Amino acid sequence: MQEYWEIYMKNVDGHPASIQFNAGISMEIENQKFIHPNVAFVKVTLKEPNEKGLLSESEEPEILYLEDKLEASLIKFRIGKYVGRVISNGTVTFIYYLQFTYNWQDFLDYALDEFSHYEVSSGYQEDHEWNYYQHLLFPTAAEWQIIQNHKVCQSLAEQGDALHQKRAIEHKVYFPEGGDRSGFVQMLEEEGFSFQEDIENEEGVKGVKFYRIDKPFYHDIDALTLWLIEKSEQFGGAYDGWETSLVKL
Repeated sequence: MQEYWEIYMKNVDGHPASIQFNAGISMEIENQKFIHPNVAFVKVTLKEPNEKGLLSESEEPEILYLEDKLEASLIKFRIGKYVGRVISNGTVTFIYYLQFTYNWQDFLDYALDEFSHYEVSSGYQEDHEWNYYQHLLFPTAAEWQIIQNHKVCQSLAEQGDALHQKRAIEHKVYFPEGGDRSGFVQMLEEEGFSFQEDIENEEGVKGVKFYRIDKPFYHDIDALTLWLIEKSEQFGGAYDGWETSLVKL
């Protein structure tokens, strides 16, 4: 199984939530459904959550140590895979998919022997379709775009980029089912974008490349790309990301 972890923010039951999940396992999910058909959780009530109900700096070292102990116990008893965690509303929930459940209590006893001062609940149930992974942990297209946006912004910032400085930002949209390409281009031009060229990906799907002068700062690029995702879908297209040049102070 590939280990490729991502972290992002979303709302869960009306509360801000920090989601960390193993994105790599999504490439093997059809096989994993048969091998690990049971979802399980260990839910820990935080003692010192911050004002948003998330993990505070003061409590983070102990929670990370608890997470490590759970991982060590999972390896020791070989019962399943750790797929992600949700921190929200004053709790942290670690989520697993299990091959076996008969030694679940042994797993808990070994992992939590040093953490009796925490309030912990746990359990498991069948989840043959991996619904918890696919609908709670795995991001939507919009959430995934924000993850990628922030990676690009961070990379630019590390190179000394002035993220608030406007510059040309290029975008791509493909139309896998044909879609209304001409209508999409017309809409773009009405919104101040400039059409660059027709493009085609390795699978032969046709699309368009276009640009506009905008700021690549985190909140600005999030709002812009989420709007482009919505508009792309309206015209039967699929947004495929953005790129820009480095602009230093």
